Amino acid sequence: MNKKLAAALSGGAVLVLTLSGCSDDSDNKVNDWAKKVCDQVQPQLQKIANANASIQQQTADNSKPADVQKTDSAAFQQISQAYKSLGAAVDSAGPPPVDDGETTQKEAVKELNASSKAYADLKTEVDALDTKDQAKFADGLKGIADELNKISTSGDQALKKLQSGEVGVAMSKQKGCQKPTASTGPSGSAAAGSDASSEGADADNKDAAEKDAAEKDAAEKDAAEKDATEKDSADKDSAEKKG
Repeated sequence: MNKKLAAALSGGAVLVLTLSGCSDDSDNKVNDWAKKVCDQVQPQLQKIANANASIQQQTADNSKPADVQKTDSAAFQQISQAYKSLGAAVDSAGPPPVDDGETTQKEAVKELNASSKAYADLKTEVDALDTKDQAKFADGLKGIADELNKISTSGDQALKKLQSGEVGVAMSKQKGCQKPTASTGPSGSAAAGSDASSEGADADNKDAAEKDAAEKDAAEKDAAEKDATEKDSADKDSAEKKG
C-alpha cells in the first residue's frame, strides 16, 4: 500500500551532490562558502533519509491504514522542516562568490522553501485520508505518491545550478553535503525490538523443546525402571514357586 509512496520519496530531489569532486580548481572563498553551507546541511539530509526509511518500513501489505497514516504524516512533517532548514542554511551563507551567485542563491532558497511547503501540504492530505476504508485510503496514497513524483521531477533547476560549476565541485568535497545513510530512528528501534522479540521467542521455543525432551527421557527412564522392577519381582515369585 505504501510502496509507491516510498519509491516516489526516495527519488525526491534534495541538496545531495552527485559530482565527483576530484577537481581542485575552487578557490578558498568558494570552499569556505561550501563548508559553511554543508556543515548545516548534513543534519537536515539525515532527517530526510530517516523519514524516508520510516516510510519504507511501513510498506508491508498487511500494514494497518492508521499506522501508515501516522508514519507518513510524521515523515512529511520532518521532511518539510528539513527543507525549511536547508533554505535557511543556503540563505544565511550569503551568495556564493561566483558569477551570478546572488541570483543562484536566491532561486535555490526559493525552491527549498517551496519544497518545504509542498511536504507540509502532503502531511495535511495524509492526515485527511479515511483510514476506515482501506480501498479509499490506498487510492488516496496513490494520489499523494503521484504528487511526490511531481515534486521530485520539477522545480529543482536552481538547486542543480547551485550544485554545478565551481560551487558544485567545492560542495561535493564537503562531507556534510554527501548523502547520508538512514539511522535507526523510532521505526528502526521498533524493528530492532521485533527482531529481539523473535530471538526471545526462538529461545523460549528452544527451552520448551529441551524441557519436553528432558521430560520424555525421564518418563522413558521411569518406565524402563518400572518394567525392570516388575520383571525382577515376577522372576522372584516364579523362583519361589518353583522352590
